[in-house]
Amino acid sequence: MLTVSYKSTGAMPIDNEIPNDIIDIKRTMPQLIVRELEEAVVHALKLRAAKKGVSAEAEHRAILREVLLRRSSRSFKDALLAMPDVGTDADFAIDRDLDRDDGLSP
Repeated sequence: MLTVSYKSTGAMPIDNEIPNDIIDIKRTMPQLIVRELEEAVVHALKLRAAKKGVSAEAEHRAILREVLLRRSSRSFKDALLAMPDVGTDADFAIDRDLDRDDGLSP
């Protein structure tokens, strides 16, 4: 997220042009606000955080990282090999010779 704050100059720039010498650009950490959570979820988060000795906010960050940034321990090859054997190649063949009047055949 990019925060732009104007230095005090007494006048706003004309035509939405902002000269570089009157702005101060700072990088900030993104924030996430979660609304309309059930009380039970908030209570469980606070309880989990207390058991670990961290704040609810720190535990919330840890949960998000754990769930969203984890890499699968299973390879693509392993996933394919885990698929059940459900037929032969002929069962999945596509009939490409369809009789239809597309106006292209003589």
